[in-house]
Amino acid sequence: MSTFGAPAVIFDLDGTLVDSEPNYYEAGRQILAEHGVPDFTWADHERYVGISTQETVARWKELYGLRAPVEELLAAKNRRYLELARASTSAYPEMRTFVELLAGEGVPMAVASGSSPLAIDAILAGTGLDTYLRTAVSADEVARGKPAPDVFLEAARRLGADPADCVVLEDAAPGAAAAHAAGMRCIAIPYVAAQADAPEFATAGLLLRGGQAEFTARAAYDWLVRTAPERPR
Repeated sequence: MSTFGAPAVIFDLDGTLVDSEPNYYEAGRQILAEHGVPDFTWADHERYVGISTQETVARWKELYGLRAPVEELLAAKNRRYLELARASTSAYPEMRTFVELLAGEGVPMAVASGSSPLAIDAILAGTGLDTYLRTAVSADEVARGKPAPDVFLEAARRLGADPADCVVLEDAAPGAAAAHAAGMRCIAIPYVAAQADAPEFATAGLLLRGGQAEFTARAAYDWLVRTAPERPR
């Protein structure tokens, strides 16, 4: 039992727990180049941060007039991403410390991500975070991806937690919107600094405008303790 009533903590994966966006960008850049789009930039990629891979690929098909079916593009991008992710994905050190701190307090934890189940499993195993994060929900497993609340609500259901008792950690505006829609508190750590003023982040209980450079495990833990709802004795 934690000192703050053991709320559940739900983590977004990409850009929140691990620095995987460079791999997503490179996978997307390679796939688009193979389909006749040679000039996909990091700035282009940033527009899709926080959006599920399936929705991203669907938008590419429309925007670039790609002839391949969405399913084919999605499978190719996922394959390429997994190759890159297995070779090099690192967890943010303070996030790892935070996960370990919460695990020591017996806090239920889950991952809720727009990535595929295979990608989630590969990254958690590769970083060793699967030791602590054994519950994971992919947007592929629910009806709607972020900014809909489905992945967070499903994570809460699997943890046996009331959504009102859950705290979400998110790096992207759609994820912050999804947490708010789910009725959950949110610690927002914007991956793209220029998006820190997005209205979706204004709903977060704690907004760290400096992103991962500003996040510390101890400060996040102290915020949880300080803001925990009072429990009946």
